[in-house]
Formats: sequence, structure tokens, C-alpha cells
Amino acid sequence: MADSKLNITEKPDLDKARSRVRQEIPVVRDEIVVPERLIQFAQGKKYFIRTYGCQANVRDEENMRGLLELSGFASVDDEKSADLVIINTCAIRENAEDKVFGELGILKGLKAIKPDMLIAVSGCMVQQTHIVDTITQKYRHVDLMFGTHNIHHLLELLDEVFTKKTRVVNVPSKYGEIVENMPSKRNHRFKAFVNIMYGCDKFCTYCIVPYTRGKERSRLMEDVLKECHELVNDGYQEITLVGQNVNSYGKDFKNGTNFAQLLEAVALTGIPRLRFMTSHPWDFTDEMLTMIAKHDNIMNHIHLPFQAGDDMILRLMARRYTVASYLDLVNKMKTTIANVTLTTDIIVGFPNETEAQFQGTMDLVEKVGFEATFTFIYSPRKGTPAHKMLDNVPYEEKQKRFYRLKELVDKIAKEKSVLMVGKTYSVLVDGVSKNNPDKLSAYTESSKLVHFVGDHSLIGKIVRVRIDEANAYTLFGTLVDDQA
Repeated sequence: MADSKLNITEKPDLDKARSRVRQEIPVVRDEIVVPERLIQFAQGKKYFIRTYGCQANVRDEENMRGLLELSGFASVDDEKSADLVIINTCAIRENAEDKVFGELGILKGLKAIKPDMLIAVSGCMVQQTHIVDTITQKYRHVDLMFGTHNIHHLLELLDEVFTKKTRVVNVPSKYGEIVENMPSKRNHRFKAFVNIMYGCDKFCTYCIVPYTRGKERSRLMEDVLKECHELVNDGYQEITLVGQNVNSYGKDFKNGTNFAQLLEAVALTGIPRLRFMTSHPWDFTDEMLTMIAKHDNIMNHIHLPFQAGDDMILRLMARRYTVASYLDLVNKMKTTIANVTLTTDIIVGFPNETEAQFQGTMDLVEKVGFEATFTFIYSPRKGTPAHKMLDNVPYEEKQKRFYRLKELVDKIAKEKSVLMVGKTYSVLVDGVSKNNPDKLSAYTESSKLVHFVGDHSLIGKIVRVRIDEANAYTLFGTLVDDQA
């Protein structure tokens, strides 16, 4: 269909995307109707989805899978066997976009061999006008582009592509809504992501997410709890509550509902392990700390991005806290929550960052003692305020700082891992080790990866493992209580 006509229903609009007009958030509970022609087309057809990015994108994939399988498509594990390929994209870093363009280049060759293959691109990346224009003009083998706001219309969009033999671009930028009753095909049998809210209103100057995901909007607590109860009844062992900033949950209701209340309500469902991410330091309340400390099934691992260890850089980023207030919050966490472990996000080489300011980041990492960090070299995002700033830190210097920081983080992580040797921990067995089929992989409550010898019947169970050996990010142990 590479030579098909192009039907542009709607393209993303940055001005619409940044709008935060006060209005009620619509909740959509429409029944999913599968077009009859699509059911006929899908018989015997296979689909493949490749997802880049965060937990929100993973959850979007699970909803797409649910929709496609409702239509009669069956999943396959590689693009070569698929009749429909969806690339579900991330826009947070430039290298994420580069990977997508590389993937589209590979798919062009595959489509030359299989001309009836349909290729779709979805997600945050196509919520940007310049990306839509690039794909439309340079990647004419792409049949469909849709965004983060209209996943629930996927079947209608595919029906249009199939029946009208046209390339379709339908990427609305809007205030946002809550769509319930979406079918879902989970990627994991005993660990689940549960969206509690969508969008973001923080507008950190470097971040494209408020533009690609829309306004901050919370799901009703009863809808979140219904989903969590269903997961518990289905035997799930771990739930992670997901939002761009979970701490803001309920603010849009303006009735006193907050994340601490939701956190406790989900803990009381009886789920063995409860996690959440991501948290913004600005909104982390004492009530949240109390709830985490109160319930044993809320894991003591907190992901708390700080991004930079200098107040001036934090102001340029519009992060709304200082180094001192961040450290005060960390100290509260350490005194309130037993054995709390912390991970974080850091940006290296933000515009105007001096060597002294970068040293502030190094100092903060050392003071807190993070178990792990997700460190990124600053990547300008078109349309964000930071994109207008002079990117005046040479790339070579950014790389040097990145590796210096990585060396420090690895050193701290190794020191903390070594302290675990000889102790016994509860771990949730995730599956067979990717590097050694004779061992199982599991995760501690603090999200440390553990490898140990055990029967495959333990997969999906919580067992106890004594740690015998430690690397920076991987532990090796021995099963203490065999539940086979």
C-alpha cells in the first residue's frame, strides 16, 4: 500500500497540546465494537508490536493487544511472521527516536518482500508534528499513524486502512480523557501495571511528555480498585501503580482524594507486592510516607528523580524544589520507612551546566547513596522551552561527565550489594535467567535482581533466597525454602 493515497484526518498541534483550560475530564465507557469487515480480514492474520519507552507505553501495548485479539488477530514474536506491525514509540530522548527510524528502515525492506504487510506507528513520538511530517514524506511504507489519545479507536482506524486502501494519519492533540472498559492482553502472568492517571501538568522545561500525553487526569478510585481486585483474584503477585507523577493523583477531583488514600486502598486488596512510579519530589507528602511504612506489602523501593544537583539548573528545568528540600525529603524517607531503597533519574549536560554544578550532582548522589540511577545525556526536544536554550555544553564534555557519574553510581551500588551477602531476602521469581538457563531470576522487595538455582515451578511465586555473591546490580544466591 506504499503508493496508496494519504488521508490526514488530524495532525498533532503543539498549541492544543499545551492547553490547560479548566474543564471537566470526560470518562468514556463505550462498548468496543469490532467492525465486521475487520473480523473477516483478521482471520488467520498475525500481529507484532514493538514498544519503546516507559510503563505507560507498555500499558498502551497491552490495550492494543486486547483490541487486536478481540478482532481475531493472533500474536507472533517477530516482525517477519506478522501481517500487521505496530511500532509503539517514545519521544523522551533523541536516541529513542533514532531507534524507531532505524526500525522503520528495516521494515521497508521487509515490506518489499511482503507488500500486503501493514505497518503502523503509534505513541508519543507521533504526537509531534515534525515527526508526522517526516514519516509521511520519507517513510511512505507506513500505512497508519495514531497517537496516545485515540488508542481506543485502533480497530476503526485499521478498518479504514483495510477497506479504503489508504494511508491514514489520525493523531489528535487534545485536553485528554479517561477511557475505561478497554480490553487488555497482559504481557506478564503475575506482575501488572495499573494506570491510575494520565498526562502531566508539571511542564519541566526539558520534557515533551505534557505535550504528548495531555493534561493530568486521574481515574476514579473505584475503577482503579476494580482493576486491582480482578488482578488479585487472577493470582497476580505484584501491581505497580503507574502515572507520570503518581503523587498528583486526585488533585483534579478537588474533593480531597489523594494518592496516599489510593495507595492504602490498593494495599488492602491483599496484593502481595505493591509498587508505584514515578514520583515527583514536589508532591511527595508525609501521608504517603506513613502509608508506605504502615503496610508491609507496599515495597520499600522508591524511584525519586532529582535530575540535577544544583539549584540554578533545577530552576532552569522548572523542577520546583531545591537540593536542600530534596535531601530533607530523602532524610524523612530514611527515618520513616524501614530499609528504604532509592533510585533516581539524572540529566547530564543540561544547557549552562558548569563543572561545579555537575559536581553538585556527584555530591548529591554520594550523600543519598542511590541503589541505581537512570542517567541520560541531555537531549533537546523540539517544542519544549529548553529547546530554545543554547545547548552550550560540548557533547564530548557531556560524555565525560556521564561516565564519571556512572563510575560513582556503580561504585555505590556495588558497596550496597555487598552488604546484602549472607542475608536472606524474599524474592518474586520472574522466570528463567536470560544468561543461564540453569538458573532462575527474581527480584527483591528493593528491586535487586537475584539469580539462583531452582525448579521452574517456582516461577511466579515469592520465595526466600540467601545471598552468596554480589555484583553492582546482580545478586547470586541459594534458595532457602523450596516451594516446589
